[in-house]
Amino acid sequence: MNALSVTDLAVSRGGLPVLEGLGFTLAPGRALVLRGPNGIGKTTLLRTLAGLQPPLAGQISVPPEAMAYAAHADGLKATLSVTENLRFWASVYGTGTIARALDDMNLRQLADRAAMSLSAGQKRRLGLARLLVTGRPIWVLDEPTVSLDAASVALFAEAVRTHLAGGGAALMATHIDLGIPEAEVLDLAPFKARTPEEGGMSGGFDEAFE
Repeated sequence: MNALSVTDLAVSRGGLPVLEGLGFTLAPGRALVLRGPNGIGKTTLLRTLAGLQPPLAGQISVPPEAMAYAAHADGLKATLSVTENLRFWASVYGTGTIARALDDMNLRQLADRAAMSLSAGQKRRLGLARLLVTGRPIWVLDEPTVSLDAASVALFAEAVRTHLAGGGAALMATHIDLGIPEAEVLDLAPFKARTPEEGGMSGGFDEAFE
């Protein structure tokens, strides 16, 4: 049974198609890494899969309440401590404990620090720790290692491997080799949208506002 299935998907940015004809499946225990040049549509694709914008065409099949999305913003409440931030998200998702998230992302010594006082790398680790308290099986990650040093990248990679070993799945846009041998690579270049002159799709309604 697939955790995520995409069929003949087309996505747009600013009313203009950027990817089309995209299809893949992501099974439990598997990781898929998106590759492609800057601007090809990796972030747009992830936002579409996460339900933050509608697709132009195609089908996305995913179990209800199965996906956790981590974008460039860390989504932290600045005045709350590390512990309070994680407890807030654990309460939202109803998962309870935050102990594993504190340990796996090396946040135990920072537990009482306000988020606003953390370094960029520490904030990123806290933002990623939220994934561990969601209890959701599909992680969708946009450049998750930004601002992380080598040691923190290794912590994150281990968290992903543990997630996969437990039957979870991960879809990531990253230029870093995380050292996850089971991760497959999807090159988005063949799915770059053609212009209308080339026989590609029209962006539709949004084009009137470009």
